[in-house]
Amino acid sequence: MPEHDTPAHHTAPADEVGAFLRRRREQLAQRWADETLFRTVFTVSRDEAVEAGRAVVDALAEVAEGGRVQDPESAGFAPVRDQLARMSAALGRRGHTPSQVSTEVDALRVPAADLLVADPPDAPAERVRECATTLSVLMGTLRLVVMETALTEGEALIDRQRLQLMEVATPVIRLWDGIVAVPLIGTLDSARSQVVMETLLESVVTEQAQFAILDITGVPTVDSLVAQHLMKTVAAVRLMGAECVVSGIRPAIAQTIVHLGLDLGTVLTRSSLADALAYALHRLGADIVQTTPGGTEPR
Repeated sequence: MPEHDTPAHHTAPADEVGAFLRRRREQLAQRWADETLFRTVFTVSRDEAVEAGRAVVDALAEVAEGGRVQDPESAGFAPVRDQLARMSAALGRRGHTPSQVSTEVDALRVPAADLLVADPPDAPAERVRECATTLSVLMGTLRLVVMETALTEGEALIDRQRLQLMEVATPVIRLWDGIVAVPLIGTLDSARSQVVMETLLESVVTEQAQFAILDITGVPTVDSLVAQHLMKTVAAVRLMGAECVVSGIRPAIAQTIVHLGLDLGTVLTRSSLADALAYALHRLGADIVQTTPGGTEPR
């Protein structure tokens, strides 16, 4: 450990660990670059692994010097949180379990402890033990930070995947020139309703649609919350200059709406998607006709 004008025991172990990390920054980064945590993530260039190791060493030194070796929320970890999150995500994509990631982070402690014991070799044994304990606590905190960032990254990935699934499950179909439709299937909650509204409005603009059909044939139940979402979507479509038609009002849903006392009087409804399409086509001046043995009849 470093020599001082004052007795070594007057210097806090955390300060000594911080000074040690800064002195041995390059050696430690080089050793960490060969550990599984870094080697698995940085497969193209070892220099990238070494640079990432330097950043982590700098963060640990700042945390130690701040005397917060047990605090995963220490400001010293802030510069490397994004990097640790990317590393955790990369390991996750390679099939590493959280337990494996934790073990790989813990493996970084051994090279650091080996360097600490030899810095310098004639340091008092008691002082070395104090600093080794402090370093062990600091590395344990780093492991906690990595696991927290991994969990956060995992939650963010799940949210992105859920949003992508909602977008896939909420397609906007161009039925005719100036007519688009969204066939809704399944439960309509707040998050999905927002996706429906955004997707439909974008389609109204892109397709220059005059009519937008919301088909709820596949929606199992309609409660007051679902009705509010439908009303908001209808209002938003109107603000875009298009007319919105809600189709698929089955008898059971109609009874539910009546029992709930919901007022959908301002919403244009049709019993089926076909009826809604026929209405929109008629308004566009393109009536559907049915061929009969005696000629044609408008639908």
